[in-house]
Amino acid sequence: MHQQSTVLDPNIGWILLAIFGLLWVALGLYWGRKATSLEGFMLAGRNVGIALGSATAMATWVTSNTIMLVPQFGLKMGIWGLLAYSTASFGLFLFAPMALRIRSLIPNGYTSGDFIRLRYGRTAWALFLLISFFYSMAWLVSMAMAGGIVLEALSGIPYQYGMSVILLVCVIYTLVGGLYAVIGTDFIQSMIILLGVVIVGTTALMNIDIGPAYERTAETQPALFNALLPVALLSLFNNMFFGFGEVFHNNVWWSRAFAIRKQVVGKAFTLAGFLWLPIPVAVGFSAIFATSLGINITDPDMTGPLIAGELLGSTGAVILFVVIFCSLGSSIDSLLAATADLLTEDVFKKMFNPDIGDNRLRWYSKLIIIGLGLATWLICLPRLGNLMTVLFYAGPFVGSAIWPIISGLYWRRANKYGAITAMVSGSAIGLYAYTAFGWYTASLVATIVSMLVTIAFTIFSSTRFDWSLLNESHSEEVS
Repeated sequence: MHQQSTVLDPNIGWILLAIFGLLWVALGLYWGRKATSLEGFMLAGRNVGIALGSATAMATWVTSNTIMLVPQFGLKMGIWGLLAYSTASFGLFLFAPMALRIRSLIPNGYTSGDFIRLRYGRTAWALFLLISFFYSMAWLVSMAMAGGIVLEALSGIPYQYGMSVILLVCVIYTLVGGLYAVIGTDFIQSMIILLGVVIVGTTALMNIDIGPAYERTAETQPALFNALLPVALLSLFNNMFFGFGEVFHNNVWWSRAFAIRKQVVGKAFTLAGFLWLPIPVAVGFSAIFATSLGINITDPDMTGPLIAGELLGSTGAVILFVVIFCSLGSSIDSLLAATADLLTEDVFKKMFNPDIGDNRLRWYSKLIIIGLGLATWLICLPRLGNLMTVLFYAGPFVGSAIWPIISGLYWRRANKYGAITAMVSGSAIGLYAYTAFGWYTASLVATIVSMLVTIAFTIFSSTRFDWSLLNESHSEEVS
């Protein structure tokens, strides 16, 4: 069997793109009517319940990278590759108690940057903002790339056109309704994603004769079932720490911690983790058998679409198209909103114009959303490398931020010198590991280095931080 041509007619692809694009814009307009204030636009009024809270967290975490990269993990590393990607759910599990503590310590917070600034000072704050912005752009770029790639693979829509439409749709409804629109559309998208993943996984399982497929794969590619495959084991821990770093530091998750009601915030993240946990296995298990089934995969980024088209036909391709479009929307809109909040609140307001009013600040936030969308579009126009290299290049940076966040939330003796040194040394040594040994070591090395540095500085610290200093009014100027 060979799958070289597109499964869907381009006209069908354009129709699906138009239908769901208009749907998300309409839902964004509907949900965004509540965003009448800056707090409503950025944090959905801090009153999101458990259903919407868990749905938005789960849907945001089911990125296009999940749908596109998991099959690559299965193809290259077998069962351990799928389990490695599933460990990303641990980030949501561990963030659940952290979110509750965040709400308790920083009741008036807006961004993750607020915490770093108040806890460690301006130098650590500036460094953290650079790390967070770099990672957010890497995530945005990888998702926009994935959207263009999958639309081209499934329906023949040119990469640049598909990528452009997806970005435009997400920018429009995020611009209109802020986090209200993001969370509202995420709820619908999460339901579609869960249903689509179940259908795709079940249909693929029914179309694979597991016994013979397993025997052929075990004979020709025994490493895919090797529980001690070194690369897969390293990937498991690397991916797990990458997931920790993504969730712990990124404003996407902090904005939800501030937006979800304090009484249910921990439960919402825990439920989201359970909902997300089986998705990588359901999405990627068929990739393990791709070679034995005779599916010719020449481009790793095409693994998921080619397998779906071969095993599921046009119906499966339509379902995968819709699932990926939903996963793109639920992640790109979240990143646009959260990154704009970080730049608006931390950079524009607190660094340069602390006296600016909320109404003007909201307009600047919208301009920044447009700017982020435009910058992402320009970067993605020439297709860059493959998704795995683009995304995991940011791994050392997010890994280096894990321990400064944890220690800052729980240890009074954690200090700015340890936080700064941990982020700098972890990022630098992690990048070296990325280039010298491979992407599957970078986050792991960065996290270990950051941990050792943070613990060392904390042990010898004489400071005792006053937690009450984190309770800052939004109108309070930065000293």
